[in-house]
Amino acid sequence: MKPYYVDDLVTIYHADCADLAYLGSGLWREPIDLLATDPPYGIGEAAGRNKSRSVLAVSRDYGDAAWDNEPVDLALLQRWVEVTRYAAIFGGNYYPLPPTSSWLVWDKCNGDNDFADVELCWTNYRIAARLRRHRWHGMLRKDREARFHPTQKPLEVMGWVISLCPGEVRCVVDPFCGSGTTLRAAKDRGIAAIGIEREERYCEMAAERMSQETLLVPRPGGR
Repeated sequence: MKPYYVDDLVTIYHADCADLAYLGSGLWREPIDLLATDPPYGIGEAAGRNKSRSVLAVSRDYGDAAWDNEPVDLALLQRWVEVTRYAAIFGGNYYPLPPTSSWLVWDKCNGDNDFADVELCWTNYRIAARLRRHRWHGMLRKDREARFHPTQKPLEVMGWVISLCPGEVRCVVDPFCGSGTTLRAAKDRGIAAIGIEREERYCEMAAERMSQETLLVPRPGGR
């Protein structure tokens, strides 16, 4: 399959990840070490809900789409876990994944609105549960980071998820890559990344973000 975008570290495919799940590491010249992703949970976040939730600040209208009306098929999610050594899945609490003590908790410091105070990331890291605070809504949003996608995660949070992986990470895959935050976080750390996204407009956004200059973040231990 011809990639939608390629550079020295990142490859993006405009495709349904179900069509690529059984290719596994054949998508890249190295084995995939980490699955870091935020799949649809089936709670309707794409259907224009974001714009109605704000109390202290006006929420952005991302339009009305149907891709979050149904959760991802569990067998598909499990297949992606199988082709990687480590996995970190936001919204893992919506799926019957194996028990874990290694939850990652993102405290969104939301304040007065009806967004959830935290989001949970299931991992098989075999580390102690960890929490990260990062305000993501309204005028006081940390770093005033641009938002392109209704369920986008902060760049700092995805970088944190990658940095906590207990093994060496040479290549990350995000089969639901949206606007490319996981890919950007990996690239900024000099880590190869593969993204798959079925909505072409988000492939375009992700490609644009990848084409920006990379600010390399030192890896723990100098790796």
